[in-house]
Amino acid sequence: MRRLVKFLFLLLGLFIVFRFWPASELRHAPGILVAGDPNQTAITPASLGEVDGFQLTAVALYEITARVLHTKHYRGGAASRLVPFDVAVGWGPMSDQAVLDQLDISQSNRFFFYSWEGAPPIDKTVLAGHSANMHLIASNRSVANGIGALKSGEVVAIIGYLVNAAGPEGFYWNTSLSRTDTGNGACELLYVTAIRPAEQ
Repeated sequence: MRRLVKFLFLLLGLFIVFRFWPASELRHAPGILVAGDPNQTAITPASLGEVDGFQLTAVALYEITARVLHTKHYRGGAASRLVPFDVAVGWGPMSDQAVLDQLDISQSNRFFFYSWEGAPPIDKTVLAGHSANMHLIASNRSVANGIGALKSGEVVAIIGYLVNAAGPEGFYWNTSLSRTDTGNGACELLYVTAIRPAEQ
């Protein structure tokens, strides 16, 4: 009986490790992995209906192929039900392993942070203009599984709508429509209709 209990605890421990331990980063040879910029097309604002108590309004079509720089899983609260995952991504120079090796990248409180020692590896405006923190809303279970499985270093193609979200008691959450803004309000709120590994 004791052996069975120990075995069950071992299985539980392995499950916790593999379920919650951060996936190791995929590394690449130096060089730009994603040369193109995100593609954004303005549309007449259109309702996408209600998701988890939020009314979503699509304001632009959005397609991006980018390298995953970091992911963050948020839990607790209405906002986390709507957007359980933030994904920081980079393209152009910010998909280059040689550049990223000189940066310390993290996410916290719905923000994406990067820092360096000494001089930045590339011009700071180029760095900011080729990276983004995206709040991802899954359109279905398959998309949700794809978002949850993302790991740093992966190159991924994501398609969907940039949206504004309105919630109870006057709550709102608006998307950025620019790739060059920084700080509060600079993140993309993206309703994802398709996600897949990108061809390189």
